[in-house]
Amino acid sequence: MNIPSLSELYLQFCLFSLMAVGGANALLPEIFRQVVEVDKWLGGAEFATFYAIAQAAPGPNVLIVALIGWKLLGVPGALASMIGMVTPSSIIAFGVGKLWYRFRGSPWRKAIERGLAPITVGLVLGSGCLLLTTAATGWGLYAVAGATTVASYFLRHNPLWWLAMAAILGALGVV
Repeated sequence: MNIPSLSELYLQFCLFSLMAVGGANALLPEIFRQVVEVDKWLGGAEFATFYAIAQAAPGPNVLIVALIGWKLLGVPGALASMIGMVTPSSIIAFGVGKLWYRFRGSPWRKAIERGLAPITVGLVLGSGCLLLTTAATGWGLYAVAGATTVASYFLRHNPLWWLAMAAILGALGVV
């Protein structure tokens, strides 16, 4: 495993922050590519585990960033990665928010909203596919992922119920 310096970790997550259209989940394929494939800071299974932990924990989806930083450099790494991830996008969001409110009736604002929605959905879908192919080791996991997707869409229950059911299936050795 290649360990970055604190400043390298901070700057890498600053760059991720600037690409975060749709939130941290939309960035998962790029974070995975950089952290696992390019820099080799983590293994694929470890990345998938961190994602699962971050999703199960209360709080924002961006918690995976803190877990990556913590694994690499402890508490200072967790802080550096989180600060790097939230600072640039927060500053930009504050500035854009003022403009967004100012031009609330503008036709170009509506066009941007219509254009960003499918991009965000596509990025999040890509993230899900990446995590599935990284974590899945057999047809059972693909079946659980498919059933969870369908159940989430049609039943509209809290996703933690699906996570709990998948954990039970895993504990029983079904998947």
